[in-house]
This record gives sequence, C-alpha cells and structure tokens, in this order.
Amino acid sequence: MSKAANRLKTMKRTLDKVAHGKMRTNIPAGMAAAGPPLGPMLGQRGINIAAFCKDFNERTKDIKEGVPLPCRVSVNADRSYELVIHQPPATFFIKQAAGIQRAAMEPGREISGKITLKHIYEIAKLKGSDPTLATKTEFELCNMIIGVARSCGIEIVKDLDPVEYGEFLKQRKVIEEQQRKELQEKKEAKMLRTS
Repeated sequence: MSKAANRLKTMKRTLDKVAHGKMRTNIPAGMAAAGPPLGPMLGQRGINIAAFCKDFNERTKDIKEGVPLPCRVSVNADRSYELVIHQPPATFFIKQAAGIQRAAMEPGREISGKITLKHIYEIAKLKGSDPTLATKTEFELCNMIIGVARSCGIEIVKDLDPVEYGEFLKQRKVIEEQQRKELQEKKEAKMLRTS
C-alpha cells in the first residue's frame, strides 16, 4: 500500500473514535443532578457531569424550579460541550394556562380544560424564540399550538368566564379521581394475574 492510503486509514480510525454526537433531553430547571437519568447519559459521552450540572443550574437560576426544559447538547472531540436550552414544551404552557395537572386520557371524547385564543397567541410568541421554530410564522405557530391543545383534550374558546370555568374544574377533578381509581384497579388486576 502507498503512504497516502495508510494515512487515509489512520485518519478514518481517529474520526470513528471521535464521533460523540448530540444529546437531546428534558431537564427540570435548576434541578440538574449527577444521578440517573442525566448522569449516565453524560458519562457515556465523556462529559464532566459535575461541571455540566453546575453550568446548567447557573443558566436556569432565573426560571422557576422544576419547569421541564428541552436541551440540546453537542459534544466536541475534546470532551467540551455546547449547551442549548429551549423554552419549555408547548404542553407545559398549555396545561399552565388551563390550570390543570393532567391532560385528557381520551382526547376528542373528553374535555380536560379550556383556554382562550389570547392564551394561544401568548404561547406562540414564547415558543417563537426557540431556534427550531424560528422559521415559522406566528400563524403557523398558533396552528401548531392549537393542534397540541386539541391532542391534550383542551377546548379553545373566545371568552372564558372564571366562575363557570371554576365549576368546570371542580367537575373535572371528580372525573380524574374516577379515572385514577380505574387505573389503579387495572394495575392491581394485572399484578394478580402475573403472580
């Protein structure tokens, strides 16, 4: 073999070893810790876990603790990293606007909450700052948010009466309790079958 062919082979080997790639994960704001699931994900890529957690928590100290933040981590060959933190997911904003904890178990058949068009517009403005959604227009973002809201079983209305909505949420809590009991019964029945 020629010298050039040998050099190409060695270059290919070194390039194969260096490929660390990108990592996508959701991390709660201000709560990055070295434990699972974040610690093993970072450890596999050779990133200093303690330094990453300190950096992430420092960058998210202004955000309410516990808010899920989608993160993109690019790992370089020298084990340094580039951290990009996006806005919280649209479902988080939608559930916050509707004042609910859980979305509908059967979207389309049941309504888990209600939000106004103004809520949709405000969420679209917040999500528009994400790098992945920067190319979309406000109209496209609003349509995307409406689709996510419908998939969560949330109804979009023009106006929302607070008293009426309060009554709706009380009725909804009763329905959620029934659903939880049914799920618990199914789990217990499944456990009995397997043992």
